[in-house]
Amino acid sequence: QVQLVESGGGLVQAGGSLRLSCAASGSIFSINAMGWYRQAPGKQRELVASITSGGSTKYADSVKGRFTISRDSAKNTVYLQMNSLKPEDTAVYYCNAAVRQVVYVTEYWGQGTQVTVSS
Repeated sequence: QVQLVESGGGLVQAGGSLRLSCAASGSIFSINAMGWYRQAPGKQRELVASITSGGSTKYADSVKGRFTISRDSAKNTVYLQMNSLKPEDTAVYYCNAAVRQVVYVTEYWGQGTQVTVSS
């Protein structure tokens, strides 16, 4: 089994910054893509940012220029640096990882971390 443990969420004022971390552990041969999703109350879960094993990144239009995703493959950890936060960034943020366990690739999710941006 694989566990994803997120940290770094919290309450911040508009214009502030937060850094989320997500560490994967367990039966891991390698990790393909890792990413961050978020879900606000009453809304569907949406992709915020993703990063491949080769370092290619993708961002939602709403966070481009403000958020930066990075990963430390040696530590099986992905980060999300969030700057210039806005109230509309308020949501539960979930880590996602596509983990290869020798033969198969399985998608795993973290438990979620709350980010609240006050105006």
